[in-house]
Amino acid sequence: MKESVSGCPVEDAMRLLGGRWRIVLVYYLLEGPKRFNELRRLMTGISQRMLTLDLRALEEAGLVKRTVYPQVPVKVEYSLTAEGQRLRKLVDVLGETGERLAKRGCFASPQQAA
Repeated sequence: MKESVSGCPVEDAMRLLGGRWRIVLVYYLLEGPKRFNELRRLMTGISQRMLTLDLRALEEAGLVKRTVYPQVPVKVEYSLTAEGQRLRKLVDVLGETGERLAKRGCFASPQQAA
């Protein structure tokens, strides 16, 4: 990961969790272990490559655990580690904030954006 420019821990967390998909991945993994294709179905719009890269980054950071089951065909599941589970409060606050903003009409629908 890149070196912190400001030395601010929020900057470091945002560098890891920012972007479009990583916190969404955490959201779905909070429900329990998921297989790769299950995550792709839940997260419409994410490419296979981006899902792979984001899962690897979260795994490298110790937030996600990848479990390979020795069977044919190989079964791989992704789950949150104890450290990843600690993000539940953050995800809950982001969800509540998103709901409040949506009620206030802060997000344009796809029809309005066109």
